[in-house]
Amino acid sequence: MTHSDAQGKAAMTTALDFTPAPGAAPFPRMVAAQTGAEIRAMLRNGEQLLLTLIIPVLLLVGFSLAPIIDIGGGSRVDFLVPGVLALAVMSTAFTGQAIATGFERRYGVLKRLGATPLSRPGLMLAKTAAVVSVELIQVVLIIGVGLALGWRPQGSFLGAALLIVAGTAAFSGLGLLMAGVLRAEATLAAANLVYLLLLGAGGVLFPLSKFPSGVRGALELLPISALTGGLRSVLAQGAALPLAPLAVLLGWAVLSLGLASRTFRWE
Repeated sequence: MTHSDAQGKAAMTTALDFTPAPGAAPFPRMVAAQTGAEIRAMLRNGEQLLLTLIIPVLLLVGFSLAPIIDIGGGSRVDFLVPGVLALAVMSTAFTGQAIATGFERRYGVLKRLGATPLSRPGLMLAKTAAVVSVELIQVVLIIGVGLALGWRPQGSFLGAALLIVAGTAAFSGLGLLMAGVLRAEATLAAANLVYLLLLGAGGVLFPLSKFPSGVRGALELLPISALTGGLRSVLAQGAALPLAPLAVLLGWAVLSLGLASRTFRWE
């Protein structure tokens, strides 16, 4: 064998080196992969679709066409669309996510994820990104139905989008906090109970002005009330970005996500 043949054989051996090179994927790639898995799981779940898409649309259509609520003047659909948008955010980011995550922990899915390089902040980020993706579908659907019912938005969609992002972070943190510390059955019951309570007392279908003045101030500090009121002031009244509701939502987001990241259990 000549010297040049030996060099060529050595180069080929180097090029075909199949030595394993174990190591974790980059953090953004891990989060993106988990986000895709979360989105597929949400869209394949019939109960999730009922909660996130069908119920909000039915409430919007039913309460817009039937004179069930007294909003004190003005168009019912103009009043309802912002509230239903807020309800959709809560349905996906809080109720659906809390229940799904709680049962993932019960069935050992989170335990298996905990054995991977994906960290707790990475899992929370992936779940939040999946929620935002599903919310985009919800927003398009609800806006389309609202326009068909005669809704005419008055304000800035950018301001509304900022409120939705802040509301998503707040509700996502609350959902992960609940799913991370309670048993799956308790999460299921608590998430549905909170959903019903906030639906009735968060200004979604009934104006907060209908409640006694003594409790109205406390209700306005709820994340659903802040999101509903903020969206209503922007989309129905054409106001600039309301800072008070935004501050309430950001406060809930920081508090809930901070607590969730510290208390979340994989099993």
